[in-house]
Amino acid sequence: MRKNPLAVLAALFLVLALGSQCCFVVNQWQKALVIQLGDPLADVYAPGLHFKLPFIQTVELFDARFLDYDAPSREAFTVDKKAIVLNNYARWRIADPLQYYRSMRTVGGAQARLDDVVYSELRALVGKYTLTEVVSSHRTQIMEEVTRKVDERMRKFGVEVADVRIKRTDLPAENQRAIFERMRAERERQAKQYRSEGVEESTRIRSDADRQKAVLLADAARQAQIIRGAGDAEAAAVYARAYGKSPDFYAFQRGLEALRRSMKENSRIVLSQEDPFLKPLR
Repeated sequence: MRKNPLAVLAALFLVLALGSQCCFVVNQWQKALVIQLGDPLADVYAPGLHFKLPFIQTVELFDARFLDYDAPSREAFTVDKKAIVLNNYARWRIADPLQYYRSMRTVGGAQARLDDVVYSELRALVGKYTLTEVVSSHRTQIMEEVTRKVDERMRKFGVEVADVRIKRTDLPAENQRAIFERMRAERERQAKQYRSEGVEESTRIRSDADRQKAVLLADAARQAQIIRGAGDAEAAAVYARAYGKSPDFYAFQRGLEALRRSMKENSRIVLSQEDPFLKPLR
């Protein structure tokens, strides 16, 4: 009996359709659940080729890798009543697909629940520390504690939280302005202090320089007087020795010197012949 080609093709198509409905593949980075009439079966399927009942069972695939979630910035208060804006992120993965499907269903639902849990735990723990401790000294300790508590709370939803971190901490806009004004006032106070210290140091240096100048000038004047006195004494001694050797010549020399100083160019002096002033000329 000759077979109809159309019937063969139809049968082949039907077999392929049934095969595609019966088989499904789970990739290496996935896990899967089989949903039967809207109710998930208890088995979680690992990577590989698996089978299901056609038409009445469907497959739900889940990403088994760690996922990153960046939370929006939110405000919290420290124990010293300082407002701080926290920008955090979390790394999580689907640990129990069955529980995850029953409680979350979608990645968006999981991230929404994770955001609420992380923020509540982070806000509660930040409220136990000061602003300085949150920003610097106790930051690692706070993150480890938040990660542990968030992981405990999310386990019942089939989610494992590996890490929660604060990417950035900011201050609210009104706090930033207040802090900037306080910083500016502090810098201005330091500048005034430095200027006053500089003026004080400058005055001290000038006073010390003036004192040293006065001492140097006094010493120089004293030394000059001593040298000048010694020179005058030496000159007087020379004159005395010279006068003692030849009094007449010394008197004659002094008379000539007096005439030289008195009789300038175009000078006119009326003297008698007996005037002592003319004795050197006679």
